[in-house]
Amino acid sequence: MGPHPAVAAIRLAVRRVLHDVITEHSRRPEAAAALAPAGRTARDQGPPADPVAPLVLVACSGGADSMALASALAFEAPRLGVRAGGVTVDHGLQEGSALRAEEVALRLRELGLAPVESVAVSVGREGGPEAAARDARYAALDAAAERHGAAAVLLGHTRDDQAETVLLGLARGSGIRSLSGMAAVSGAGGRYRRPFLQLDRQTARKACLVQSLPVWDDPHNTDPAYTRSRLRHEGLPALEKALGKGVVEALARTAQLSRDDADALDAWAGQAESSVRDDSGLLECAKLYALPPAVRRRVLRRAAIEAGAPAGSLFARHIEEVDRLITGWRGQGAINLPGKVVAQRQGGRLVIRQG
Repeated sequence: MGPHPAVAAIRLAVRRVLHDVITEHSRRPEAAAALAPAGRTARDQGPPADPVAPLVLVACSGGADSMALASALAFEAPRLGVRAGGVTVDHGLQEGSALRAEEVALRLRELGLAPVESVAVSVGREGGPEAAARDARYAALDAAAERHGAAAVLLGHTRDDQAETVLLGLARGSGIRSLSGMAAVSGAGGRYRRPFLQLDRQTARKACLVQSLPVWDDPHNTDPAYTRSRLRHEGLPALEKALGKGVVEALARTAQLSRDDADALDAWAGQAESSVRDDSGLLECAKLYALPPAVRRRVLRRAAIEAGAPAGSLFARHIEEVDRLITGWRGQGAINLPGKVVAQRQGGRLVIRQG
């Protein structure tokens, strides 16, 4: 008799990601060189594999999603010759958080993961409490991955999380990239992997239940002071009541379709950028005007970021103002952008620079 269907589903999702990690790791030039004996090439040897097994870390808060992910990683990694460890981040936002983080670390060790560490972070205020906590968490995970030389870090985001992210992007009016939600692979060098984006939250919780895995339900997840919490417990249920079941699946599908479109438009903008610059590298307004709006705005955004505007602070309204220098030119003055970047039109050219 095989495992419970929920357990089988989470293990399969993790197995697929680990296969990807192994394949990518084995293609590294140093792995091929280490395996090829004198006089033989990597091609003679067949697919190369690093003599040191890749390390995959799981980011675990102790909640059902990440505990289910940790259990699946602990089960699958040894069978595929992958080392598996874990990291839990203590945000210090609740009383007793340090003790809970140590308890989560202990549970990860009991699953057989190593190395395992608990990392305490200081959460700032920039961008609001949710964004500040997220920034601190990813900074800690990046540092842990670098410290341990991890090939990948697994995150427990589910299809439900994806649906919430799409709705938040829609509410902000941030454009198609925002509607694309979370990528299955993201971060520098594809560090972050999200195996559960096709699985719902209930599957992860059921997997924990049938495996008798203790889970911790973060009270912030039900606190109406947080936007995502209100969306989860009020917004999505209201949508399902009005529109019927299947809203979460439809939103997750929207994310993937939007991501495909956004990727294509980004690639188009990357190719078009060199064609709209003059010999000195300045953007030519007439050539920018001839581009489709979606492509032109991407070129403008890339130029603003290259000039020093922080990507996270550069919103659609900023780019729309710059775009009006191209499409609605009436002699208006310079546009101030985040990061002390200034955009202005001069003699048929668009100049974007640090002010």
